[in-house]
Parts: sequence; structure tokens; C-alpha cells
Amino acid sequence: MVLSGTMKIISSQDFKGSLPPNAKLLGLDVGTKTIGLALGDGATQICTPHSVIIRTKLKADAGKIAVIIKDYAVMGLVVGWPLNVDGTEGPKCQSVRDTILAMQEWLPDLPVTFHDERFSTALAEDFLIREVDMSRKRRDQVIDKMAALQILSSFLS
Repeated sequence: MVLSGTMKIISSQDFKGSLPPNAKLLGLDVGTKTIGLALGDGATQICTPHSVIIRTKLKADAGKIAVIIKDYAVMGLVVGWPLNVDGTEGPKCQSVRDTILAMQEWLPDLPVTFHDERFSTALAEDFLIREVDMSRKRRDQVIDKMAALQILSSFLS
């Protein structure tokens, strides 16, 4: 799918084919209150959680993302696609699409793809509880960037 504007939202297959194998990628877990971010490397397939943006205004949020894109020479965005459990698109998908398209005015012209994020937050939380034994308060501070990590890792694998 390609939508109008400078930002191109494309299929995963076209996305992977449009970038060099060593491309740096930014994974986004877009929520109503926060945006979790993770960085990944196409060559090594290593991903790391980056940060959580507390959402304010679109321009400010996009500005923070644009700085990360520049600082890390990011070549593409992998955005979590919040499908319903049955695999259908719902209002959350429309909200994520609208947010990404609205941010395009302030983001560099990069390819964007959506990746199924069903259960990414649950998997991230399970990891933080079972493997790290992290407190609830600390989990609340990092869960969104860990969900972004899960989305990006899943996409690269």
C-alpha cells in the first residue's frame, strides 16, 4: 500500500527490498499516550530499546523522532500495526496510520512499513517479569520501548 504524501507506507517485502542489507531501522510502538522506540540493524539483526516519548503535540513528537533518525542514520521505520486478535484492522490501526501520516510533515522522507504487533506488549511484559524480575513501577517506565523492540525484532526475523 502506498499512500499520498512524501512518506511512503509500503509492504514489508517492498520495504526490505528498498533498503540495503545493513540499513539502520527505527521501530515504533505508537500508543495514545506514548511512543516506544527501538533501534535495529539489518545486517546483524540486533535490536536495542531506545526510549519512550511521552506524547504531547504531533510536531514535538515528530521532532524528537526526527532527531533520532538523524543521530542514528536511520533509513526506514517499522511501525507496530495493532491488529485485532482475529487479524482484522480496527480503530487502533486507523489511529496509528493517521498519526504516522500526520507526522510526515516533520519527518525525513523514509520508507515506512507496518508490522503486526499483536501481543508485543504482553511478550515484553512477560520477559520483564520472568527474566528480569522487574518491579511494576520500573516496567511501566520501559514497557513501550520493550514493545517497540519486540516489534522490530519480529520484523527482522
